Amino acid sequence: MAELSTIARPYAEALFAAVSDERQGLESWSALLSEMAQVAGLHDVREALNDPRLNNGQRLELFTGLVKSPVTEKARNFLQLLVDNQRILLLPQIAEQFELLKHQLEGTAQAQIISAFPMAEAQIAELTAGLEKKFGLKLKPTVTVDADLIGGIRVIVGDQVLDTSVQARLASMRDTLTA
Repeated sequence: MAELSTIARPYAEALFAAVSDERQGLESWSALLSEMAQVAGLHDVREALNDPRLNNGQRLELFTGLVKSPVTEKARNFLQLLVDNQRILLLPQIAEQFELLKHQLEGTAQAQIISAFPMAEAQIAELTAGLEKKFGLKLKPTVTVDADLIGGIRVIVGDQVLDTSVQARLASMRDTLTA
């Protein structure tokens, strides 16, 4: 998937540069891109957009018809660019890259916290506060439970992973013993 994100990055950066002066617009663009990414990620939509019998105009009309939110002229132009360059199906990766740029501008990051057991709100708040000091960013935590970790937690912030789970420790011990 790294290759797709590499292709998607220039589109996300260009869109971000075009709308970043609209401070309140970043949130609306983020929401619109998220919705368009969900539509583009649907199997039936992907098949329809790849149909060789459709021309670019028909692809654009089909796609904009599936998006529930109003599509502004700027959004329509962006979609037209993606259709013309055969990149419309990269919308999930473009939306992801756009979110990263938005978080970077805001000085925030998404923190994915995976715990072996359910965590109380106080534990999440305490952990998030410690992680914010470590990373120097305001974090938006998303917590999931994965019993396969056996114990402990795994935290993913951007491309950094902090893994203090029992599963990771056992894997490390296994690797040490087999080396």
